[in-house]
This record gives sequence, structure tokens and C-alpha cells, in this order.
Amino acid sequence: MLLKKNKQTNRAELKINGVKYHLDIIEGSTGEKALDIRQLRSDTGLITLDPGYKNTGSCCSSITYLDGEKGILNYRGYAIEELAEKCSFVEVAYLLLHGELPNLEQLNRFRHLLRRYALIHEDMIHFFDHFPPNATPMSILSSMVNVLCNYYPEMSDDPLENIDSTAARLISKIRTIAAFSYKKSIGHPLVYPRYDLDYCGNFLNMMFDRPVIPYEVKPEIVATLNKLLILQADHEQNCSTSAVRLVGSAGVNLYAAISAGINALWGPLHGGANQAVIDMLEAIYKDGNDFKKYIEKAKDPDDPFRLSGFGHRVYKTYDPRAKIIKKACDETLAILNISDPLLDIAKQLEEVALNDDYFKKRKLYPNVDFYSGIIYRAIGIPTNMFTVMFALGRLPGWIAQWKEMWEDPETKIGRPRQIYAGPTKRELIPLHER
Repeated sequence: MLLKKNKQTNRAELKINGVKYHLDIIEGSTGEKALDIRQLRSDTGLITLDPGYKNTGSCCSSITYLDGEKGILNYRGYAIEELAEKCSFVEVAYLLLHGELPNLEQLNRFRHLLRRYALIHEDMIHFFDHFPPNATPMSILSSMVNVLCNYYPEMSDDPLENIDSTAARLISKIRTIAAFSYKKSIGHPLVYPRYDLDYCGNFLNMMFDRPVIPYEVKPEIVATLNKLLILQADHEQNCSTSAVRLVGSAGVNLYAAISAGINALWGPLHGGANQAVIDMLEAIYKDGNDFKKYIEKAKDPDDPFRLSGFGHRVYKTYDPRAKIIKKACDETLAILNISDPLLDIAKQLEEVALNDDYFKKRKLYPNVDFYSGIIYRAIGIPTNMFTVMFALGRLPGWIAQWKEMWEDPETKIGRPRQIYAGPTKRELIPLHER
């Protein structure tokens, strides 16, 4: 059910050139308030200017709530800490899509759909052969997801009619596409999905099983991967989610909208941030572990260097997901009996930053990307697959956001305004006179 917009009796007053205008104040279920400016241009002739949409709400949503000042993140009302500790990724995917956690019967049905749709059309496997050898996994993923609409066109007439099957198909097949793209990149034979393995176990087996060295699916690593994907499953109206909604608002099929989200996530300022953290930690390691040097570089206003994995557009305190991932990182490396020097550097950076006035005043705390890359490294996932892993986790949230947009009767095609700052009317000089 969509968030019900509650118009308050009190209204904001806007005065322009002596004329008073009244704007409704809308309050969400958690007390967050917004000015309703939908009639602003028609009433006043003015628009708002908000680069990056830092103060603009694009929709009302009942999927994810976060409070950046208090470090709160909830999916459908459930605290992220509880979901990560007590649920599987498949349960959370169902929750995001349907608004409620599944009972056993609903969960088994959803699992069956995920297993049923795990294979990709055999013709699509040949596509991998035609990508350049150095093709990035994200470009392959976005292309292959976009192509899915040609093989499964049943959404054309009524996008919501078979949404359960379509969502399960996407969530299941994207995992297979990701694993196949990795296998192709290293020249290994493809490993097909198995019906007896669960979602995360299946992915790990497709990634790392080899004819000469069978892969052992460890329950502890499966649990860690479940946790990572849960933490990345949705995060309100971020860049990639907004891309899915914006492209989806044009009436395109779900696959095209998800492909747009994948491309947005690809950016180093968004889903590529955990790869940047690993690159930074490796640079510090190669520089003799002199992490204090990099702390000073980050504080130098004349130095363009910034600490990757610190700070967040919304969180102004410790990212609640980072706390969970930090604990999972220690546990995973202990289970695998791995001592990663990058983890030691990360902890030293964190300790210094959390006690340094420069970082505290600027509210630069570790975010979700700071430790996730270290876990992926320990599991065996290469750096160029980190953003793909993010896409796997974020997919249920994208689908849920797209579904909510389609169900909302107030949805309109996205069309931001602008303030034109170019030349005014100019006289055209014929070509032979220029």
C-alpha cells in the first residue's frame, strides 16, 4: 500500500512581491514533513532550483525509511539490524516486493520460482562470446538484462499482471548472468545453476566451482553473502533507484528500467565506491602502510585526495549498515582463516577518523562501502565484480520501487524543469558570411 499523504491543517505561507501563497504541509508516517509545491509554477510562475535534488522529494513511498541524523534504516518498517540478523536475502526480497514478510508457504513458492527461472535462454549464452575480452562486467550485465525483454515479452500488455513471475525471473537470472560473465572473463567453463542450492549458495557455486576443483559451499559464507545483499537491497531514492523510476515513468518495460539502474549504479560515486575503497587501501599498503600520511592528505584543502568509504549524502552519523558489515568482516575472515593487511589498515583509518575533530565536525563516518570490499575479496570475488554484487543486492529494491510507481495513480512521466542560462535571441548569419 502506498504511503498515505496526510495534509495538515497548518500551511506554509510564501510571500512573493507582496502576494501571499499557501502551500500544504504533508507529513509522512514517521513525522517527516514536506512542502507540497505541485501547484507552485501554475500559481506563481516560479519553479524551485535544487541541483542534485538534495531537498526535493520525488514521490511518496512505503518501501524504505532512513533517518540520516539518527542512523536509522528500515525496510517496510523492519529495522535493518533485525533483517540482516534473522532473515535470508530471499525473504527480504519478498518483503520489499509485497510489503510483508512471507510465511513458509509463500517463501517456498517464491523459492520455487527462483529455482525455476534460474536458467537463461541458451541463445543468450552466445552473446558472451561477442563482448570484447576486456568488457566490464557491468556493461555486460546491463546489456543482457535489457535483452531479456525480447525473450520474455509477457509484460507488454499489463506490466503488473505477472509481476511475481517477472520479479523472480529477473532476481534469479541476474545472478546467473553475473556468474556466467565472470566465468567467461577468466576462460572457465560455465557452471549451471543447481536446484538443490539456495539463492546465495547457487551463486557462489556458479562462480567458483570448477571441473578440476569442486567448490565447497560453506553455510557460513552463504550467511555472510545473504547479509551483504540484504544490506544493499534498497536505500530510498538514491541515484540508481531514481533512474529506475524516471526511466520507468516513460512507460518502458521493467527490464529496460532495471538496465538504466544498473548503468547508474556503475558510477564510481555510487555503486563503484567499494572498489575505490580497495584501491585506496592497496595504495596505502604499497606505500608502507603509512595511513597517517593519507589522513593528512585528506585534511589538506589543497590536495584533491579524499578518503574513500567515508561520509554519505544522507547519513550524518555512523551508517547502520557499516556497523553490521564491520562485524561480518571480522567473522568471515576468522572463518576463512584469512589475515588481510587491508583490514588492519581500514581499522586504523577508522579509529583515527572517528577521533579526529576534522572528520567529526564534517560528520565523515565509515559508510557501507568501507568494509564490504574486504569481505568480497575474502570470499574470492574479484574487484571488477564488486559493483555487480551491489546490483544483485539492489535488484529487489529497484523492482519494488518500479512496481510502487506503476501502482501509484499520481505517477507522471518524470520531467524536471531548468533555469536557462544560455544566450538570448541571436541573429542567424548565413554560412557563406560566417
